[in-house]
Amino acid sequence: MSGIKLFKGEFGKSLELLIAPEIKAGFPSPAEDYLHESIDFNRDLIRHPEATFYGRVDGDSMEDVGICNGDIAVIDRSVEPRNGDVVVGYVNGEFTIKFLDLTHKEEGFIELRPANRNYRSIRIDAADHFEVWGVVVWTIKNWKH
Repeated sequence: MSGIKLFKGEFGKSLELLIAPEIKAGFPSPAEDYLHESIDFNRDLIRHPEATFYGRVDGDSMEDVGICNGDIAVIDRSVEPRNGDVVVGYVNGEFTIKFLDLTHKEEGFIELRPANRNYRSIRIDAADHFEVWGVVVWTIKNWKH
C-alpha cells in the first residue's frame, strides 16, 4: 500500500512570495519585467488552519494523476469527503492516499482507487478499521530533486 507521512505546518507564520500577474507557457513578454502581488501559502492555500495538515507522499500509486513520491499533500480534515475526491485514508493501521469510490456503498463496501494500473483498489467493508482521515485539497511538487 502506497502511503503518506503526516506533519503539521506552522500556520501562524507568514510566508509571502512575489508572483507575476500570469505565467505564460510561451515566450515571456519583455514588458512584464516586474512582479505585481504576493502569495502567502498560509493565506491562499489553507482555508481551515486548525484542521489542515501536510503529508509527504510515500509511493507511486497516484502518479498517473501527477501525485508522485515525495510530493507534499495539503490535507484538510474539515472538508466533507465526496465520491471521487483524493483522500488520505486510515485503513487497518496504515495511511494511504487514493481516490474515494463510494459507488458500491449500497452494496456494503467502498473502495480506495489508485491512479496507477500496477496497483489494485482497496476494498473496504464492515470488517475493516477505516476512516477518511482528510481530503487532499492541494499538492506541492519539487521539480528540482
